[in-house]
Amino acid sequence: MADQITMNKLKGLAQERGVSLATVVREALEEKAKTYRPKPLSLGMFDSGLPGIADTLATERVPVEDR
Repeated sequence: MADQITMNKLKGLAQERGVSLATVVREALEEKAKTYRPKPLSLGMFDSGLPGIADTLATERVPVEDR
């Protein structure tokens, strides 16, 4: 049911704008893709070369000169 409602909205939007349904869908996907941020594939697998960084709590701030 929700799929048909969405399809009807998209068709109506396309008709109002005088463009094809494909254009409306393509534009929506392009807009959504702008906010896509891939998740890192690996976290914490490599040595940063900075001593004690792994022991630092997220709430602590390590001054740049101390790194």
